Amino acid sequence: QVTETRTGPLGCSNYDNLDSVSSVLVQSPENKIQLQGLQVILPEYLQEHFVQAALSYIACNSEGEFICKDNDCWCQCGPKFPECNCPYMDIQAMEENLLRISETWNAYNSEFEESDEFKLFMKRLPMNYFLNTSTVMHLWTMDSNFQRRYEQLENSMKQLFLKAQKTVHKLFGLSKRCHKQPLIRMPKQRSSNYWLNRIQSFLYCNENGLLGSFSEETHTCTCPNDQVACHGFLPCTVGDGSACLSCAPDNRTRCGSCNAGYMLSQGLCKPEVAESTEHYIGFETDLQDLEMKYLLQKTDRRIEVHAIFISNDMRLNSWFDPSWRKRMLLTLKSNKYKSSLVHMILGLSLQICLTKNSTLEPVLAVYVNPFGGSHSESWFMPVNENNFPDWERTKLDLPLQCYNWTLTLGNKWKTFFETVHIYLRSRIKSNGLNGNESIYYEPLEFIDPSRNLGYMKINNIQVFGYSMHFDPEAIRDLILQLDYPYTQGSQDSALLQLLEIRDRVNKLSPPGQRRLDLFSCLLRHRLKLSTSEVVRIQSALQAFNAKLPNTVDYDTTKLCS
Repeated sequence: QVTETRTGPLGCSNYDNLDSVSSVLVQSPENKIQLQGLQVILPEYLQEHFVQAALSYIACNSEGEFICKDNDCWCQCGPKFPECNCPYMDIQAMEENLLRISETWNAYNSEFEESDEFKLFMKRLPMNYFLNTSTVMHLWTMDSNFQRRYEQLENSMKQLFLKAQKTVHKLFGLSKRCHKQPLIRMPKQRSSNYWLNRIQSFLYCNENGLLGSFSEETHTCTCPNDQVACHGFLPCTVGDGSACLSCAPDNRTRCGSCNAGYMLSQGLCKPEVAESTEHYIGFETDLQDLEMKYLLQKTDRRIEVHAIFISNDMRLNSWFDPSWRKRMLLTLKSNKYKSSLVHMILGLSLQICLTKNSTLEPVLAVYVNPFGGSHSESWFMPVNENNFPDWERTKLDLPLQCYNWTLTLGNKWKTFFETVHIYLRSRIKSNGLNGNESIYYEPLEFIDPSRNLGYMKINNIQVFGYSMHFDPEAIRDLILQLDYPYTQGSQDSALLQLLEIRDRVNKLSPPGQRRLDLFSCLLRHRLKLSTSEVVRIQSALQAFNAKLPNTVDYDTTKLCS
């Protein structure tokens, strides 16, 4: 029987009495048997049998025969000992060790929950809105003490988990030839996601002394024993877009206010729609497209806008020699003294007469000033360009060469106007070499002054369109709410209505790659605002528009100074 272990071979010269030496076999911690002494002094023919018997005695407890094959060793059990390969005592010790590891594991987690750092972190969490896992994680990273305490827990768990792995590995090795496998329960690792959900459970599923489990996906609690008593009050969700801006102070489960571009309706944030702007400025007429087209063709006075004719170069219904000026300015000015109206132009009509056999050809260039200001704050009307309408000429049944020149804009090209400037030039029309085409010569200054090319007369000029309601004081009141809102949300409502007015006004720009900034002209000349005020309002609208859902801002070309 082996009662003592030593290393090194057994030598006769080192011992007075060989029979008193009991160290014959040595067993290593890896369960490898190493024969160190007695077999060396046995005769060669007994050595193999001795080793075999000794191994069977030590490894198999004389309950079977020790066999090694294919790098694996086991006991071939005798009929009386069928479980000789299964060291129950060792396996039981390993199982108890694994159980103690699990208990230590649970103790570490409980100590973490009971730590001052954990309690202080929970105490600092905001309760006036719902905290999703991303928000909790952000607050976690901001708390350095809590982070250090969690890292301490992680390090302890890593060491404990490695110890558990080694124990399980030994258990598998000892029990691989047992008929009954050992009970192995590895401690469950808890990631940061587990603790994030655990924190949510403490916040929202911890009522009446019961702690449940919170589900962020369904916003519900699973309580112990399928009860509902652990459910707490769930605050509203705060965030961007359709989420709440803040919860109601008297009931945090309900939404209290919404983000820009959304309005509170039955406890939910819904996309805000601007109220009607007709109270501030009108855009439409009651006339249908077919009615308007018919009235324009007939140059019906019911859609004529009263305008004052101004010109220093000629008079209506008077003959004049167009050769004395290269370009003549004819101006039609609407009644700018009526501050409660803005005007929309739908078409222009001129009646031009020439003396008999005249070779002159009128050339018209039109500039439109939308809301007043200097002549330089007018835009050029691109007649017969990019699908824009062209002048239509209709000969009148008169002794003279009289034509009606009509430019029809209609609903498609209508726009605001306060003043229309018409530049009249004349060119010389003559027949080509083959007589089938016309050739035009200009300017008139190069023609012999003594040569009379005929006279011209303009009988009338008409602007067709309609006038619309305009309340500058109401728009000023809207602008005032940008700095001094009446109530909660009235500033957003004012911004939304100003955006609607801005976009509808700028939409009536002439065709081009970029819209004209007609809205700034309206603020500058009809509301008499300073340049700095206009810039401030435009910046506020641009910033507010950027916060709105599914909106795309556009660049405009400056028109008014």
